[in-house]
Amino acid sequence: MSGDIVKLPEMRQEIISAVKALSDSDYQQRVWIDRIYPHADFFDDFTLNVNTLYDDTTVLDDPAAALGQTLADDAEVEAMQCLADRLDEILDTIGRDAHDIAFLQSPLWSGVVTAAQEALRVLGR
Repeated sequence: MSGDIVKLPEMRQEIISAVKALSDSDYQQRVWIDRIYPHADFFDDFTLNVNTLYDDTTVLDDPAAALGQTLADDAEVEAMQCLADRLDEILDTIGRDAHDIAFLQSPLWSGVVTAAQEALRVLGR
């Protein structure tokens, strides 16, 4: 649906995949912590998803700048800004070099998951 109105639909799919990983606590425990992967040659962790959203796609650096590129409308920009705010807060508090378990055990983590769930909902409309 939104792929028709963004210039970079493949990059949008990378964003959605990263947001989905951030929205699923069971997945995070299973894959990021227990390292139970769905198939051979698979890898995923918190850092990979953060790098996707900040460095690779730059969507969380400035969600408003992604409008029309990877985000389709103002609601998506707002949802991604909320996710950026929660991630910035936990990264600043815990430290960017901490292990995944430190993030998942933080009292701030539920805010990240909730923001990611809302962003995923909005992105999937």
